[in-house]
Amino acid sequence: MPDGAVIEFSNITKTFGGVTAVNDLSFTVEPGRVTGFLGPNGAGKTTTLRMLLGLVAPSSGSATIGGIRYRDLPRPLQTVGAALEAASFHPGRTARNHLAVYAVAAGLPAARIDAVLHTVGLSDHGAQRVGGYSLGMRQRLGLAFTLLGDPGVLVLDEPINGLDPEGIKWIRGFLRAMADEGRTVLVSSHLLSEVQQSVDDVIIIAAGALVHRGTLASLETEAAPRILVDSPDRQALATALGQAGIEFFTGRSGLLAAAPDTALIGHIAFLASVEVSALHRERRGLEEAFLALVNGGAPTNGIDSPSANADKGESR
Repeated sequence: MPDGAVIEFSNITKTFGGVTAVNDLSFTVEPGRVTGFLGPNGAGKTTTLRMLLGLVAPSSGSATIGGIRYRDLPRPLQTVGAALEAASFHPGRTARNHLAVYAVAAGLPAARIDAVLHTVGLSDHGAQRVGGYSLGMRQRLGLAFTLLGDPGVLVLDEPINGLDPEGIKWIRGFLRAMADEGRTVLVSSHLLSEVQQSVDDVIIIAAGALVHRGTLASLETEAAPRILVDSPDRQALATALGQAGIEFFTGRSGLLAAAPDTALIGHIAFLASVEVSALHRERRGLEEAFLALVNGGAPTNGIDSPSANADKGESR
């Protein structure tokens, strides 16, 4: 069984001319877990991964795998399997021949070719020319290449991009299986929804800088609760909340208040002698929390100022 290795980024920065693509980024990726590396398009994810694999030199800082820079690994293909871009295959070659070229170059046994084709579900298509492959099959062949050296570390850039639901389901299972074998799995995506069913940890960057790191459960805490409250006299309720300094906006079912618990909102209504017809917690979804983080922490729910709501009693 392959042994995973810790991936570590230490204060890594990359500038291109006067543009900072990655800014003082530090985080670790642990073996036996699937880590989602998330951020919008252009956030610096691919540049970060290219620095890890020695394809781009950092302006400062370092990126290591098991404490060693990629270029210093004695057997890189047996240590790290990477797929950074949509794989390019000669359409006239079979999948087996494509993998054989790399196996021979790396001094790997021919038996690895059939083994990886089996792992990715292409055993029955190994003799088929790649030109006849679907997008999903090409993605699987790209993953077969990453597994040729039976590496303990997998680095995959947007592997789910463009796949149909069946392909997405398969890749999620593949990532989970690789981590369960003890490998270190780092997978990038610009959409949390693509990977949230398979990742254990999340690293989120925006504009090249770290905005969140931790377990997927820790991201759930970023989905801060709001309190839904309503009253037959909604204007009076809005005025009471505004005077108490509570931010809120008007939703379909009442006022959504940025408050830690229902007791506070209920007490405010009680002191103002406002009848309450609805009062309960509402939690934002993970995707909304993710978008708030990558948009600089700005609310994505359109919360207006208390005074504006108190005066108008309506949403904008």
